[in-house]
Amino acid sequence: MQTNLRYWEYYGMTETFTDLYERSKQGERFNRLYELITSRENILLAFRTIKSNKGSKTKGTDNRTIDDIKNMKDDEIVVKVNKLLQNYQPKKVKRVYIPKPNGDKRPLGIPSIMDRLIQQCFKQVLEPIADAKFYNHSYGFRPLRSTHHAIARIQYLINNSKLHYVVDIDIKGFFDNINHTLLLKQLWNIGIQDKQVLKIISKMLKAVIDGEGKPTKGTPQGGILSPLLSNIVLNDLDQWVAGQWENFETNYEYSRQSSKFQMLKRTNLKEGYIVRYADDFKIICRDWKTAKKWFHAVRLYLKDRLKLDISPEKSRIINLRKRKSEFLGFTIWAEPKGKKRVAQTGVVDKKIQEIKNKYKEHLKELKKSPTEQNVKKLNSFILGEHNYFKKATMVNKDFSRISYDLSKFTYNRLKPIGTYEKPKNPSKIYKKLYSNNFRTFKIAGIYLFPLADIQHEWNSYQFKQNLTPFTVEGRSKIHKELKPDILIEINKLMLSNIPYRTTEYMDNRISRYSMKNGLCEITGTFLFAEDVHCHHYKPVNLGGTDEFKNLRILHKDVHRLIHSTKEETIKRLIKLLKLTDEQIKTVDQYRKSCNLELIGLK
Repeated sequence: MQTNLRYWEYYGMTETFTDLYERSKQGERFNRLYELITSRENILLAFRTIKSNKGSKTKGTDNRTIDDIKNMKDDEIVVKVNKLLQNYQPKKVKRVYIPKPNGDKRPLGIPSIMDRLIQQCFKQVLEPIADAKFYNHSYGFRPLRSTHHAIARIQYLINNSKLHYVVDIDIKGFFDNINHTLLLKQLWNIGIQDKQVLKIISKMLKAVIDGEGKPTKGTPQGGILSPLLSNIVLNDLDQWVAGQWENFETNYEYSRQSSKFQMLKRTNLKEGYIVRYADDFKIICRDWKTAKKWFHAVRLYLKDRLKLDISPEKSRIINLRKRKSEFLGFTIWAEPKGKKRVAQTGVVDKKIQEIKNKYKEHLKELKKSPTEQNVKKLNSFILGEHNYFKKATMVNKDFSRISYDLSKFTYNRLKPIGTYEKPKNPSKIYKKLYSNNFRTFKIAGIYLFPLADIQHEWNSYQFKQNLTPFTVEGRSKIHKELKPDILIEINKLMLSNIPYRTTEYMDNRISRYSMKNGLCEITGTFLFAEDVHCHHYKPVNLGGTDEFKNLRILHKDVHRLIHSTKEETIKRLIKLLKLTDEQIKTVDQYRKSCNLELIGLK
């Protein structure tokens, strides 16, 4: 997010997005958005964003990727987008199927690279308008929100509000069954009333799917705009449910929310709280009778108002005191503790089996080819699963069981190619992430991360609703308080394969990143994996080595600045990075070490 904010500022769009958000909060309608969407600054920001997105390497039906357009000049991109939009006809959408854990396949729709760029232009302008209208406890596909926030909200309702009944509703084929006419009305109702914009979105929705023809409903997963549109569809459900209880308007204004709820309990209203992540949602209730009312009310609302059906076999009411509910890969239940019940969370059985299957595939590949790269792939997989499920209260128990069930398989496969022992002088990154209490295999000079070595990390209850990039206050909090998960970024770095680099370089690169807590060594900003460059302070061609002490972790644009020789490029990067005089002096120290001309203070 820090990188995105810097791009916003560079292209002068920060104040624009803030203005859209605040005006939308105040209920304003927008009927002149097309000019903003097709503005030079917005198109170039979209182009910059698309270039840094890994999905841009995926081919559409025209077999083109970002590589085919990334060298176009700024003016060429702006003219190209505007020309396409004058009489917009999206290219065919490529149909791709990816496997689901239950054995089914999920259909994805991949637009052409130019159509993705156009969708990004629309998303940037529409998102702040829509986000201002979204319900507080909608957590999917929104800036700075995650699955962990959704789980934390449910834990809070169980622990603090003593709500132990869950209404589980599964929408049948949600993304494939979104009603186009209704969606356009919903866009209008939240304030997007530019008819030219709505007309183009309608064409996006009706883009021909290769091999299937023109769709009459649905929005294909894989499109950049689809997640935002799906949230707009289900925001009606969020607000309707919240309006029945949590946001119910009373004649009397209460000083405390709890006092209001106490009075509402004397009425015939249905007590219930919705928590949603994309199309997965739950309504948390106090008793069976209320839960049953909510179940039928929501089923009818989805059918009558949103033209969506539920899956009867997957939709149910669960008493969390007796059974477990599943949500986003976690199991949730209410367990006795003293005189009350507290929320407990674990890993769902399907996900446990999926972890086992993927682990075995990695092991088979490792046995065939016991290389350093395959060891790192397995370690990256283990770390990724640990990062996701560390918020579960029973994560240690579940992963200990997974490790035990796989122990014989692991030993039999790896004994011929590795050494089984407690780590002796493990790498810095291993020491940071894991203890020396577990025996593990050492293969190609690298210790495997132990599956069982994971502890529960406390899940903070409440998401701060003012933590948004669309306000001055929110951006201030992002810069000061937001602490990205460094383990997630380390996991991404471990997957990278840089040709012709030594093992020493690759290990020291991650160790240096970890030691610096992910911060750029010149600007001090947090670096996400995609922004990390590792610089040799003394270049290799001047006798520098891959030793830890000779490496520096830098933002990729800072690294480019150090090696740039063109004055135009240097000025552009200094403007983008907003470097202070002291930081420019530091850049010059690096350039001096590379025998390059100093920038100097101008």
